[in-house]
Amino acid sequence: MKKLVPALVGTALLVAAAVGYTVNARHDTAEAGPAAQLTLHPGQLLFRDTATGRVGTVPLTGTQEKPQLSGLKCDRFAVAKQTAVCLAVKPGTLPAVTDVLVLDDHLAVRHTETLPGTPSRARVSPDGKLVYWTLFVTGDSYAQTAFSTRAGLYAVDTGQLVKTIEELPVFVGGERYFAADANYWGITFAPDGNRFYATLGSKGKTYLVEGDYARYRGKAVRENVECPSLSPDATRIAFKKKVGDGVWRLSVLDLATLKETELAETRSVDDQALWLDDHTVLYGLDNAVWAVQADGSGAPRELLRGAASPAVTT
Repeated sequence: MKKLVPALVGTALLVAAAVGYTVNARHDTAEAGPAAQLTLHPGQLLFRDTATGRVGTVPLTGTQEKPQLSGLKCDRFAVAKQTAVCLAVKPGTLPAVTDVLVLDDHLAVRHTETLPGTPSRARVSPDGKLVYWTLFVTGDSYAQTAFSTRAGLYAVDTGQLVKTIEELPVFVGGERYFAADANYWGITFAPDGNRFYATLGSKGKTYLVEGDYARYRGKAVRENVECPSLSPDATRIAFKKKVGDGVWRLSVLDLATLKETELAETRSVDDQALWLDDHTVLYGLDNAVWAVQADGSGAPRELLRGAASPAVTT
């Protein structure tokens, strides 16, 4: 069992929010009219409609068009290639239990895993072969705040399930790192399906960990990196940098030079950013999906109101 590190205390707000809009992944159209039959194809911005919890879509070239809403309800949603993942809390479960739904290109359920915890993050590898998630869990025996995280993944082709990567051997400063309070969250994979990045939190610090999936080991790259998101060209990491108690600044890290660039979004963003392309980063904030330039220039622009958990088909 792993206890929550102090760096995660601010994220307790996400747990409260997730519990507040608890929904189940089911095809349900009662409160928002008929459901559209959505199919994944290039050029879509998919999202979670914050009013209903349903997954919707608009064209990337026309984000102000009227959204099409499916009947699928999720707390977190992600997509790549012809694979999607939906995280949905099961109603009435205490402690909370989440359905991890692996979906096909018609958003039909291909596989379900039911795991303890509340949805936090979800992603699909660029090749569509791995889905991965982070859940908040409760009840760890010596977690002072009663919250902890579990980051896991599922291989679509083979059915291999890793419920948590807590046993991943990680080296910090060249030495194998051991700590009872180690937590991982915010996984992101490279296009090769092997190299990945995640956040390790322990003893009040957070580290960007670069992992080798085939060898199943990792190394710390630098401190104060949370919720990494690898760029399509696999050269940069968008992440949230802690700048105060419960306050984060969106930034981009060049992996070759470790040079950090703060983005033009100056508000606190507690989300795992998503790359629209090699130049633009998307994120959820204040009940909307926003875009900002990845080089620190420009200003944030609102893409879609009443939306969260953005996902892009390219």
